[in-house]
Amino acid sequence: MTDIGVPILPAGDGVYDFVSLGALVHRLDSGILPVRKAKDFKIHVSGGEFNCSANLSDCFKLKTAIVSAMSDYPIGHMIQERVKSMGVEAYYKTYEHDGVHGPNMATVFSDRGGGVRAPVVFYNRCNEAAQQLKPGDFDWDKILGGGCRWFHSGGIFAALSTTTADVILEGMRAAKAKGAIISFDLNYRAKLWNIVGGLERAQEICGEIASLCDVIVGNEEDLQLGLGVPGADVEKQSKLDPAAFFGMIDNVKAKFPNVKVIATTLREVHTTNRHTWSAVAWINGQTYVAPQAELDVYDRVGGGDGFASGFFYGLLNGESPEQCLRLGWAHGALLTTYEGDTTMASINEVEAFAKGGSARIQR
Repeated sequence: MTDIGVPILPAGDGVYDFVSLGALVHRLDSGILPVRKAKDFKIHVSGGEFNCSANLSDCFKLKTAIVSAMSDYPIGHMIQERVKSMGVEAYYKTYEHDGVHGPNMATVFSDRGGGVRAPVVFYNRCNEAAQQLKPGDFDWDKILGGGCRWFHSGGIFAALSTTTADVILEGMRAAKAKGAIISFDLNYRAKLWNIVGGLERAQEICGEIASLCDVIVGNEEDLQLGLGVPGADVEKQSKLDPAAFFGMIDNVKAKFPNVKVIATTLREVHTTNRHTWSAVAWINGQTYVAPQAELDVYDRVGGGDGFASGFFYGLLNGESPEQCLRLGWAHGALLTTYEGDTTMASINEVEAFAKGGSARIQR
């Protein structure tokens, strides 16, 4: 069992292995065509927190749930169907759609780019149902009453409105009282935070959330901007050099002594479809670095959540620290080979790649 400095509850009947809290969205993907030239789209159901619950359920066969907002109209019904298909139990605060203005389920528009043309992602979060969530909307005793081993949320949901961060704090405190590991993916997005108070509010809110966390996912920029932790100028360093990340750990620990694990991916983008990929983790005082892999990327969206999912699985499953990191690194890499934001991998494929498996045909 990996020692992360705090105990991880054992699995048991009726106990959730993983519960996440966040917004559900649908992504309209125009493939290799720019959205402005698109004639059709594929629809992917997503959300950083949901992606982790879906990956841990579908690939890693854990008992997971998502806590989120839902709007009662056809887009919401479609999203609910996809959530069910990934084996994720759902707890919704449901809003009635007025047929015109909403509340809506957020739309993400994207294209995959190609070669020297970068992918483009933009949003329509107007009158989003999840923005309206506030403390008291969920019965945490009911949701977590059977037990919860791990509770997770993220910075994008925290930034959606002036009340969503309070929902995160409420959920984290309830889960912590049940003995759950608490994790948070910083996912700092300046455009979102600028609407609800800017950098100062982001650091205030994320800092309050981080003070409850055992595990943080975030790169050097997330740590600097989201948590206000001083660090080196990351623009002047190689994207694959772990020194800048590890150089910030002492500052994170000084500010948040409760945090026992910090992890992130490392990615050097050569072209849209060719990346060098690695990952790093600090686990209870020790540092770990994953191998480097050359990725032929089909769809990069969701790779970071894929990493977090595999990494969390390793910790929940009692793997060694090295294996926890390799499982996250392997699953994130595999996820970039599929369309959509959630996994199509099997646990056997993840474990094989984590051991250094190849792309030779399997017969």
